[in-house]
Amino acid sequence: MHELTKSVTITLSYLTVIGDILTIAALLWFLFRRRFSLAVRQRWQNYFSRYGVAFAFGIALIATLGSLFYSEVAGYTPCTLCWYQRIFMYPQVLLWGLALVKREQVIADYGIALSIVGGFIAAYHYALQFVPKPTFCSAVGYSVSCTQDFFLQLGYITIPMMSLTAFLLILLSAIILRQGSRS
Repeated sequence: MHELTKSVTITLSYLTVIGDILTIAALLWFLFRRRFSLAVRQRWQNYFSRYGVAFAFGIALIATLGSLFYSEVAGYTPCTLCWYQRIFMYPQVLLWGLALVKREQVIADYGIALSIVGGFIAAYHYALQFVPKPTFCSAVGYSVSCTQDFFLQLGYITIPMMSLTAFLLILLSAIILRQGSRS
């Protein structure tokens, strides 16, 4: 692995770990938020209403730049499932970026829809890397195998796991924003 590719992979891997921790914390928050005082819940909601769009935009931008780095700089050929994940991630940079500039939060429903579909594809892709079975991936035109690992970091992080983490973070951000707009 080239030094630049190695550095980017390590950086993105640690960001993925942080994202996974944030995802678990958000899920625990959803499960146990009623146990917190109303003041704490409102403070959290106000904070996220203020920075949630920027957070989702940042996640989408990092995921998009990461995928472009791996294909265009590192030379990793994306498989068919990688392309499908890109279809659901790349537009989110524009949508969340526009929402950030216009200071709007109505983007949440679009982020939820794109992230659910992209997240399912990423989860399926990740599962294929550990339990490879014949898939439609190798049967659709020219494509590298969807089961190919370009790297495995920290015992579980691959490119599809990075993608799944990004989709989950954007999904959770959009759900929190949507709840805040209803209150």
